[in-house]
Amino acid sequence: MIEVGQYRDPWLGEKFEEVIGFYPREFYPFDNFSSFKVEYDGYLYASCEEAYQALSFKGYNEELYQEVIHSHSADAAQRIAYANRDKQRPDWDEVKVDIMEQLLRNKLAQNPYVKQKLLQTKDYYIVEDSPKDSFWGWGPNRDGVNQLGKLWMKLRAELQEEEQNK
Repeated sequence: MIEVGQYRDPWLGEKFEEVIGFYPREFYPFDNFSSFKVEYDGYLYASCEEAYQALSFKGYNEELYQEVIHSHSADAAQRIAYANRDKQRPDWDEVKVDIMEQLLRNKLAQNPYVKQKLLQTKDYYIVEDSPKDSFWGWGPNRDGVNQLGKLWMKLRAELQEEEQNK
């Protein structure tokens, strides 16, 4: 059993045998705001969040792309992107999950600690315990899509298979 300290949501504390939450806590390395650098397409981004937000503009709005990569924080990158959603690449909604998956793959391959933490989750359900985001996380009512958690579980299954085949 994994010893997990605190949760934003007391319900998680009661259900920790079934769920691994990763907002800013023990499994924070899974969060896009965590400060694990990720190289993607020849550029080293400060975090997955910075990369994700920057890529929503790359090739379509170079000025905003540059503003995001020089924003110096995941939070600033997100704020710039949210304020300029109307200027993102037109196919962003169709490609964003695939781009996020590639970013997570790179983060995992480039940061051994993230791989270690992911393998520690064993077969637990992984959720982005975001109180706001119902697409990438499960949102305020725990009924969101949890797309980020699903991607982490997919990558974990691949890692586990690799480990078994060694």
